[in-house]
Amino acid sequence: MKKVFHLWIVSCVLLLSSVVSAESDLAIEITQGIDEPTPVAIVPFAWSGSSALKENIAQIVSADLGRTGLFSMMDPTTMLSFPTQQDQIYYRDWRLSKTEFLVIGRQIPAEGTQIKVEFELYDVLKEQRLLSERVSGTQDNLRDIAHYISDMIYQKLTGIRGAFSTRIVYVTAQQYGEGKVSYRLKMADSDGARPITIRQQSEPLMSPAWARDGSKLAYVSFESGRPAIYIQYLATGKREKVQSFRGLNGAPAWSPDGNKLAIVLSKDGNPEVYVLDLRSRSLARITHHYGIDTEPSWSPDGQSIIFTSDRGGQPQIYRLQLATRQLERVTYEGNYNSRGRLTHDGRFLAMVHRGDDNVFRIAVQDLKTGRLDTLTDTYLDESPTIAPNGSIILYATQKGVKGVLGGVTLDGNVRFILPATSGDVREPAWSPYLQ
Repeated sequence: MKKVFHLWIVSCVLLLSSVVSAESDLAIEITQGIDEPTPVAIVPFAWSGSSALKENIAQIVSADLGRTGLFSMMDPTTMLSFPTQQDQIYYRDWRLSKTEFLVIGRQIPAEGTQIKVEFELYDVLKEQRLLSERVSGTQDNLRDIAHYISDMIYQKLTGIRGAFSTRIVYVTAQQYGEGKVSYRLKMADSDGARPITIRQQSEPLMSPAWARDGSKLAYVSFESGRPAIYIQYLATGKREKVQSFRGLNGAPAWSPDGNKLAIVLSKDGNPEVYVLDLRSRSLARITHHYGIDTEPSWSPDGQSIIFTSDRGGQPQIYRLQLATRQLERVTYEGNYNSRGRLTHDGRFLAMVHRGDDNVFRIAVQDLKTGRLDTLTDTYLDESPTIAPNGSIILYATQKGVKGVLGGVTLDGNVRFILPATSGDVREPAWSPYLQ
């Protein structure tokens, strides 16, 4: 039996000074999906307990899969039957409703406060069971279990590991009073549910970045009146101020091994990229140019760093090999390319791109072929961050006069918006896998 229980989620509730919102700040709205999504039915799971459950697992799984734009989810009110066991499935009925895949499940009270959840995935056309698993948890873990089930189904149907169980962090800014702004660093499920306020203050917060093990964040805070980089430990709420220098201290990026931060400092008079060893606190400057070098990001193998520089006259993305100090320019198409982020296999580079229309959009470049594709049709798009399975890019954009988060698949076929219930939303960062 597999047990789904993320200790770090429980730990996050214990964050010092954290505030848990009663409602989800973000709600994903699909704005574009593929032309022929695969029909899937998630039958309401049976429950043999005496009291109502806190969460509807089948509903969460259906919402997870539906938000990808790859699947069309059947409305339970149109289902002809509600099977919970294999011998209750009448495939002909499901074929008549044009359902291709069917999920059934059962929720069973177990020892103490535990709940066993059994689920099965069926290919309706082949009348074949594709997946059968049992997981367990408590009432408080039902949403985690649902995301886990979504991950398993998604991987079985697409061949790609799901990322529904991951988390996102983002910054919100909300005006209150006269000329006052409240800034919050928030963390939520990948679907925007269960937001937790990690940090709240009246001075700007920006550039959150996840460590590869998901246990801590680095971000920039202006709480002292000038920019400084902090590390936040999610399990305890402990905050640690990184070495602070005069001038700019910004754009932290974790090395894959979690032992170093690439940061941008202007202590020598010009913004340059440095690498700070968090164990020895030694600092090494890795760029040397009178232009502005900023927005560093590590390659997945930790052997190189990509960054934005205007050393060629306009902002473009460069790659520096750390061992040899060999420098190469990566982007050429367009008059502006910045905020480069690599997929976890290192092949694709997401970025903010401005072409001949002078509109900032999200684009992706295949580093193997050199092909660049513009993925979004909104404007003022910024801060791309990539899901750990490389399937979706999340970014900040504008909807009217309000800052919101947008999402687009790497092929550009599926797009969605995550409007917030309050305040402007910006600076998203997607967590790594957390198990």
